Amino acid sequence: MPMQPGWQRPEPRGKRREEGQGERIYRLLKQEIFDFRLLPGDRFSENDLAARMGASRTPVRQALHLLEQEGYLDVQPRSGWQVRHVDFDHLEALYDLRVVLELEAVKRLCALPTDVRPLPLQMLRHFWVDSPPLTDGATVASHDEQFHMTLVDTAGNPEMARVHRDVTEKIRIVRRMDFTEAARISATYAEHGQILLAILNHNLKEACARLHDHIAQSQKEVRKITLHALHQARRETRD
Repeated sequence: MPMQPGWQRPEPRGKRREEGQGERIYRLLKQEIFDFRLLPGDRFSENDLAARMGASRTPVRQALHLLEQEGYLDVQPRSGWQVRHVDFDHLEALYDLRVVLELEAVKRLCALPTDVRPLPLQMLRHFWVDSPPLTDGATVASHDEQFHMTLVDTAGNPEMARVHRDVTEKIRIVRRMDFTEAARISATYAEHGQILLAILNHNLKEACARLHDHIAQSQKEVRKITLHALHQARRETRD
């Protein structure tokens, strides 16, 4: 029977299942890297990982190649896969790019007419200024990412927003470490509130200064905390 226009033959069930397995393994491995259960420099083979994940090598290979493309893994000829070492110089460059993008976004937001109050900024103010603060680090880390992405998204340049989301993804592995201490969570709430109020008051100089200092302090703390976390994780694996 001839195929109708626009009709596509359904993919075999086995292929869909392998793709689903690949996505599951990808998420699990990425979380293990983020949580430092897989440490920078750790090596493993596809066979070992397939056995641990209870999957065939095909979805395992799909997950590994995706993580390699994202910069989390390296493939080693004849010796399997290795978790990529934390490249602090590369992270510094990404933080520099992040500052450029977010400062430009703040300039555009402060340049809006005084009677324009974008709803996304009002929603950020409700969460960071008007509502009781949260204390769970992982939850606050997620909201922190959303705060900064919302600033860039609301500035109105989709290409800037796309690049900023890519930078956010690449620094997530270390940036989330900034929310493992209560003092850093409290500081984030205070600094976000100051940035927002300066933007809403169209105070460009203050908004840019507050944002720059906020990111610089976070960057400094992240490096210190991450080095400590790596040291602790290595010591625990030896004990």
